[in-house]
Amino acid sequence: MTSAPGADAGAAPAWVIRDLVKADLPWMAEQEQRMFGASAWSRELIADDYLYGLTRYRGIELDGALAGYAVYGYDGDAFHLLNLAVVPEARGRGLGRALMDDFMAEAREQGAPDAWLEVAVDNEVALALYRAYGFEDVRIRRKYYQPEGLDALVMRVQLTGYEPGV
Repeated sequence: MTSAPGADAGAAPAWVIRDLVKADLPWMAEQEQRMFGASAWSRELIADDYLYGLTRYRGIELDGALAGYAVYGYDGDAFHLLNLAVVPEARGRGLGRALMDDFMAEAREQGAPDAWLEVAVDNEVALALYRAYGFEDVRIRRKYYQPEGLDALVMRVQLTGYEPGV
């Protein structure tokens, strides 16, 4: 569990990051639908990936209530941010940055040589956040987000140098 930096030892932190549990998945599915509409992850996809995937589901609580989430892990040999979202009413409070810090710390702890993600080409707020972490544009994935047919930008940040045979 990660807490807001600078939180008083005796006082509850403004936010806390924790692993999501199965009981949190309906909330996540509702937020996906609310924020992403037709291109949202379905309730079934979330449940199946949570149970059978090789991903980590993290949630961020603000004042005791879930306010955002991130899903990440290995996709083959690539450490990949699959999903990051903060509910609209909690944006602008550094929660996305806190989830990114959590993701990047896990990537480094895992010894990942680099980290990858996709982001909608028109999501300026997310693009700015990812670029602030050193992510660079790799290529465009045409019509990645369906059914809207919106393009995604594939981004990567190098975390360690290349070592042959490792």
